[in-house]
Amino acid sequence: MSHALTESATMVGRGIRLSRRNVDTLVMALMLPLVMMALFVYVFGGAIAADGRYIDYVVPGIILLCVGFGASSTALSVVDDLRGGMIDRLRSMPIHAFAVLTGHVVASVVRNALATTIVVLAAVAMGFRPSATPLEWLAVAGLLLLYVAAISWLAAAMGVVAKTPEAAGALNFLMLFLPYLSSAFVPTDTMPAVLRAISENQPVTPLIETVRGLLTGTAIGSHGVIALAWSAGLLIASTTVAVMLYRRKVDGG
Repeated sequence: MSHALTESATMVGRGIRLSRRNVDTLVMALMLPLVMMALFVYVFGGAIAADGRYIDYVVPGIILLCVGFGASSTALSVVDDLRGGMIDRLRSMPIHAFAVLTGHVVASVVRNALATTIVVLAAVAMGFRPSATPLEWLAVAGLLLLYVAAISWLAAAMGVVAKTPEAAGALNFLMLFLPYLSSAFVPTDTMPAVLRAISENQPVTPLIETVRGLLTGTAIGSHGVIALAWSAGLLIASTTVAVMLYRRKVDGG
C-alpha cells in the first residue's frame, strides 16, 4: 500500500510538472471559458434575459464547460505517454497501473481547480453576484472536484483506447458537447420535447442546477442527490475501466 502511494505521489509530481511546461494547453483551458462567458453575457445575454442578470444564470454552465475542456486534455497526455515511449520504460519497473494514470488525473484536477477559480473571479468582475454561504461554497467545490475526477478518469480511459492524439480529441467531443445539451445556457423547458428529455436525463444538467442553486439561491430539489449519484457512479466506473484498459494495453504490448 505504501509503495502504491509513493508511486502515485511521484507520478502526480511528474504530471503537475508537465502541466506547468504545457503552457499552451493551460492558457487555452482558461481562454475558452472566458471567451464563451463574454460571448454569452455581452452578445446573447440581452436577448435571452431582458433583466440583464443572465450572468447569474450562465456562470454555472461556463464552469462546467471549463472543467470539461480542462479534463479532456488528460486523454492527450496519456496518448503522448503511450506513443512517446514513456510507458515502455515504465513497463520494466514494478509500478502499479493505478499510479501512472493517477499522475495524469490528479494533475488534471489541479489544473481545473486553478482554471475554475480564475473563471469565477472573472465572472465576479463581470457582475456575477453569488449569494452562497461558506458551507455552500465548500459543497460546490466538493461536487465539482468529484465530477472533474470522474471525467478525468474517463478521459484517461479514452487516451488508452485512442491510437492517435486526433482520435483522443474526437472521443472527447461528447464530453465537451454535453454542457450545450443541458440547462447551461437556456432552461430545458424551452427545448423541443426530445431534446428536453435528453438534456434532463444526462449528468451535466443536475450538476449545473445544483451549482446554480448553491451559488445563487435558486431551488435545487432532487438535483443535488442526482448530481452526486452521477458523479460518484462515473468516478467508480471510469476509474475501473481506465485501469483495466491500461493493464490490458501494457500487458498486451
